[in-house]
Amino acid sequence: MARNKTFNRRNVLIIVSVVLLAAVGLIVRLGYLMIVRSAEYAQRAEDLHERERAIKAERGTIYDKNGIAVATNKPVSTISVIHSQITDPERVIQVLSELLGLSENTVRKRVEKNSSLERIKSNVDKDIADSIREYDLDGVMVDEDYKRYYPYGSLASKVIGFTGSDNQGIIGLEVEYDNYLKGTDGTILTLTTAYGVEIDNAAEDRIEPRAGNDLYISLDVNMQKYAEQAALKIMEAKSANHVKLILMNPQNGEIYAMVNVPEFDLNNPYTFTDNMLEGIDASSLTSEQTNDLLNNMWRNACISDTYEPGSAFKIVTATAALEEKVVSLGDTFYCPGYKIVEDRRIRCHKAGGHGSETFVEGIKNSCNPVFMEVGARVGITNMYKYFGKLGLFNKTGVDLPGEAKSIMHKTENVGAVELATISFGQSFQITPLQLLVAASAVVNGGDIVTPHFGIEVKNPEGNTVKTLKQEGNTGVISKETSDTMKELLEAVIAEGTGKRAYLPGFRIGGKTATSEKLPRSSNKYISSFVGFAPANDPQVIAVILIDEPTGIYYGGTIAAPVVAEVFDNILPYLGIEPQYTEAEIKEYSVGTIKMPDLVGLSKEELKAALKEIDYGEINYLGEGDTVMEQFPLAGEMINLNSDLILYLE
Repeated sequence: MARNKTFNRRNVLIIVSVVLLAAVGLIVRLGYLMIVRSAEYAQRAEDLHERERAIKAERGTIYDKNGIAVATNKPVSTISVIHSQITDPERVIQVLSELLGLSENTVRKRVEKNSSLERIKSNVDKDIADSIREYDLDGVMVDEDYKRYYPYGSLASKVIGFTGSDNQGIIGLEVEYDNYLKGTDGTILTLTTAYGVEIDNAAEDRIEPRAGNDLYISLDVNMQKYAEQAALKIMEAKSANHVKLILMNPQNGEIYAMVNVPEFDLNNPYTFTDNMLEGIDASSLTSEQTNDLLNNMWRNACISDTYEPGSAFKIVTATAALEEKVVSLGDTFYCPGYKIVEDRRIRCHKAGGHGSETFVEGIKNSCNPVFMEVGARVGITNMYKYFGKLGLFNKTGVDLPGEAKSIMHKTENVGAVELATISFGQSFQITPLQLLVAASAVVNGGDIVTPHFGIEVKNPEGNTVKTLKQEGNTGVISKETSDTMKELLEAVIAEGTGKRAYLPGFRIGGKTATSEKLPRSSNKYISSFVGFAPANDPQVIAVILIDEPTGIYYGGTIAAPVVAEVFDNILPYLGIEPQYTEAEIKEYSVGTIKMPDLVGLSKEELKAALKEIDYGEINYLGEGDTVMEQFPLAGEMINLNSDLILYLE
C-alpha cells in the first residue's frame, strides 16, 4: 500500500514537472515572439491586411527642335479583378468580356483564378473604363493609367519608336532614352480583412507617381515632313522598294530628318503597311514569320542596312589623294571607256569614254578610270588610313539602337582589282549615315561629328536634368583640302553629273551615285546622291538612296532632283535666302510653268505638247519612239528654259 502511494506521488511529480516545463517553454517562446520577433510579425499582420495597387507614372514627352510634341500620353485605365471580393462572377465575366472585346473564356480564367489581384486588360480607353465603373461591380478595379500617343502618326516612325503594353520603349528613341522617359510608379495601399476583402471607410494610403523626364531632340517636324513627302513621291513614281533620306547639320551632327519610306503608324505599330503583305496570305503566317515581318517593318535602314556607296564615295578617294598630295587639280588622265586592271576590264559609265580630262573634269564627269588611277596612286595603306580618319571602320555612335558596322576587306586581301573598285565605291559596304558623317568632315573643315537626335533632358517642372553633349574628332583632314573639295563638289552640281540638283540663287555641292546591287547580273540598282548647302559654308547636308527604281535609275537623273526639291523648301526655312547672280536673274526671271504629262506620247506628238513651253534641251534616253518616263515629273513646277529628260521605250 505504501509502495502504491509512493508510486502515485512520483507520477504526480512527473506530470507537474512536465506541465511546469511546458509552461516555461511556452512563456519563453511567447517572450521570444513578442519581444525579439515582434517587428517581423507586426509587419506580417500588416501585410495580411493591406493590398497594394500600382499607379502608373506618366511617361515623359518627346519634343522636336521647335518644342512640338511628337510623343505624348493619353489617359487610359487598367482593369483588374480581386477574386475574394467578387460577389457575382458570372455578371463580371459577361460585362468585362463585352466591353473589353475579350472572349468569355479568357475573362473567366482570370476571374476564377484565386489570386490577390489579376489584371484583365491594360490601355483601356477612358470612355470604356467609365462604362465599367457605372456597373459598380464588386471585385472589379479600374485604375488610372497612361497610353503612349503619337500626334503625327507615322512621321519619323522608325526614329521615334514606340512603347509596349507596360509603357517601356521598344524601338527608336523611346528605347534609347527609356531611362529618362519612364517615371516612377506610385501605389495605393488599402486595408482588407484576413479574407482579402477591402474594409469600407478604412483609411487609404497613396504614394503619388513621379512622371518621367521630357526629351528634347534635333528632329524638326517641318523638315521631316518635307523630306518624307519628297521621298514618298519618288518612291511611287519609280515603283522603288523603299527610299531613305537623311538631313543633318554637318557642323555639329544634329539630325533634322531621317526618312525610311514607307513608314508605319506609331499608334498601331503591329498593323502592317500595305506593301508588307503584297503577295502574302496573312492568315497563313506563323508567329515567327509575323515577327520577322514586323521587325523588317520597324527596322531603321538608314543605320542598320549597309550598301555599296558607288560614285558618292569618290568624295573620300579624292580627299585622300589631295591630302597625300598624289594628285593636283590640273593632272590629266585619259578615259577610253574602261581601264584594264590585271585580268579585268573595268568600265566607265560612259561607254565611249570621256577622252582626255583633268582631275577636276574627272570629278565632274564621275569618271571611273580617273578614280581607279587616283586610287592606285594613294595605295591601300593610305586609303585605309583615311577610311579610319573619316570614321568608316566604326559605328557613328548615333543615339539609336541597331546601328550596323561597315563591311571591309582586310588590308592583306586587297589586290589591284579590289583597290580599283574600292576607289569608286564598290567591293565594300557602309551605312548611309556613315557616308554622311564622312562627307560632313570633308566639307565642314575637317571635323568628325557624332550624329545625334538628343539635345536636352528636362524634368516635369521644366528644369534641365542633363544636356546631351556629343563627342567628336577635330582636324581629321586639313582645312585646305576641305575648301578645295567644297569647290570641286560645287562644280559637280554647276557643270557635272549633279546638274539636276542645281537651284538658282543657292550654292549647292554634291556627288551623284548609281550602285549596282549584288549579284551584278541582277540588273538592280540603288540610285543615290549626297548634297550640301550653301557650298561655301554648309549648314545642311543630305543623302538619299532609292532602292531598285524601275526604268531610269541614274542617281544624277532621279536622286539629285529630290534633294534639290527638299533644299528648295528647307533652305529659306533655315533662314538661308537665295542670292541670284546676274546670269541667274536673266535666265530664271522668265517664270515657272507646270510640267505636262508626256508619258505615252510619240516624238511627233511631243512637238504639239511642248509647243507652248519654253524649254531648254531635250535629252532622249533609249532608241524607241514612245516616252516611257520623264523628268521633271508631270505636275512639277519648273523654270522655263529647263532641260527635259525623256526615257524612250
